[in-house]
Amino acid sequence: MDAIERLVEEKLGRGVQDLVPREELVAKLRRSKETGKPLRVKLGIDPSAPHLTFGHSVPLRKMRQFQDLGHTGVLVVGDFTRRIGDPSGRASTRALMSEAEIERNMATYKDQAFKILDPVRTEVVYNSTWLGAMTFADVIQLTAKYTVARMLERDDFAKRYAENRSISVLEFLYPLAQAYDSVAIRADVELGGADQLFNLLVGRDIQREYGQEPQVALTVPLLVGLDGERAMSQSTGNYVGIGESPKEMYGKLLSIPDTLIESYFDVLTDVDVESLKKEIHDSPRDAKRRLARTLVTKFHSAAEASAAEAEFDRIHVLHERPADVPQKTLDRSKLKGDGAIWVIDLLLASGLVKSRGEAKRVIEQGGVRVNEERIESSDVDVPFHPPVLVQVGKRAFVELV
Repeated sequence: MDAIERLVEEKLGRGVQDLVPREELVAKLRRSKETGKPLRVKLGIDPSAPHLTFGHSVPLRKMRQFQDLGHTGVLVVGDFTRRIGDPSGRASTRALMSEAEIERNMATYKDQAFKILDPVRTEVVYNSTWLGAMTFADVIQLTAKYTVARMLERDDFAKRYAENRSISVLEFLYPLAQAYDSVAIRADVELGGADQLFNLLVGRDIQREYGQEPQVALTVPLLVGLDGERAMSQSTGNYVGIGESPKEMYGKLLSIPDTLIESYFDVLTDVDVESLKKEIHDSPRDAKRRLARTLVTKFHSAAEASAAEAEFDRIHVLHERPADVPQKTLDRSKLKGDGAIWVIDLLLASGLVKSRGEAKRVIEQGGVRVNEERIESSDVDVPFHPPVLVQVGKRAFVELV
């Protein structure tokens, strides 16, 4: 095994679920070393929500490994393909998004990604640049390069087809559009989550059709979310955002099930997991604290990690109020004749819930406290003697005055 093969085996291939084909990556790296021309390593980001999550950070970290070796990371923001909707792993057609929603979500993507990537070795591109310029004739030419039979080899399409469930022609265009992204940027390697393997392999086929050397497909495992069951996703709320505050990030990480501690250390940090196995087994609470400090330090600073830990202990260990609770002024017209206020109106005034239905739901779940007393019913009135501390969940506080 030579140095390039060892590099792939011990570093670039570490923590990878699929590497197709491994020998082509070795060959591309050898040629890059001989010619001095860096590889172009692609990662597509779907702007379906405003935050990049720790789930996104796994392939971003892999891209950074390539950058540290002198290669170029190409971050493709799928502002055009999001209008189609990625059907990966879905049992039904995905709802379309408006351009305005997509633009709002993309607003801070670059800043978040550069918490991990090297800005000097990163190109940030938007696939509307080339996909938006295609004519209908161009689209017909692209669709002629792939067959329906091949498309139905994809697991989610095959299952829906067998069960006679709807598959729109639009959804067939998503893998082709993503594949054409690889043609447009001349990708040598494409990174993605494990659920993206089919799309990455379509990219190889389409690059051949356009006379390019096919990219290597490299996928990483999907990060399990805070619930310990489903893949991390903003749509399910089981995520930690790369751009979240130190306090929010620290608190969320301490909430993960013990079964995830080892895998989070493995894929999200550079810590040697083997050296921590005994601590994780003997004292999972301390191991989670170490994990939270490590990641808050990475995305913020050591000082902010220490402050976040101290604030967490203040609230959840010492049961003291937070140090910097935001204040809001209550509209006094909401008060009843006796100076009390319906607890639902109190929650809405705090801004910690968006609707009466949400307010009732969090009360039923035991997640509401007023002046540190748990609210058991949505039918109660609360005496309003300001300041009134309102808490929803473990980490959301507002003081009404």
